Amino acid sequence: MAKKSRKQQSGSTPATVALTAAGTAFTVHSYDHDPASPSYGEEAAEALGVPADRVFKTLVADVDGELVVAVVPVAGSLDLKALASAVGGKRAAMADPSAAERTTGYVRGGISPLGQRRKLRTVLDASAGSHPTICVSAGRRGLEVELTPEDLTTLTQATVSAIARP
Repeated sequence: MAKKSRKQQSGSTPATVALTAAGTAFTVHSYDHDPASPSYGEEAAEALGVPADRVFKTLVADVDGELVVAVVPVAGSLDLKALASAVGGKRAAMADPSAAERTTGYVRGGISPLGQRRKLRTVLDASAGSHPTICVSAGRRGLEVELTPEDLTTLTQATVSAIARP
């Protein structure tokens, strides 16, 4: 996919283990994460040489007291009102980072929509469907997994809705 990415062969995170167990086709790409980078997602897109609208970030929000995962392109931002509406809620706010980490089992900047400690409801931005494959966190900073939007939707039982804004 890109010169700077290195394909990993092992299922080294809960996300890649879940993908392997499901028999899903995927590619893992790694890059050297810079702890000083201001945006994990933009760093991943640049390091992998992938357009930012094909790399999706995993955000955890609180919708009416329930933690919900939003998967949106790193090129945009999450529309909290649209997320709340997509799950039948009234109000959404970004979740406390420590609650997101505790619930998913991943660290901030490495939260994957796959293989979470406690599976959360997931909403995938509708723009994902315009790409043959997308990249999402593989569960660790500096590690991305590339798969089809359809496979991600199936594995996470995601709702697909327009929840991102440019």
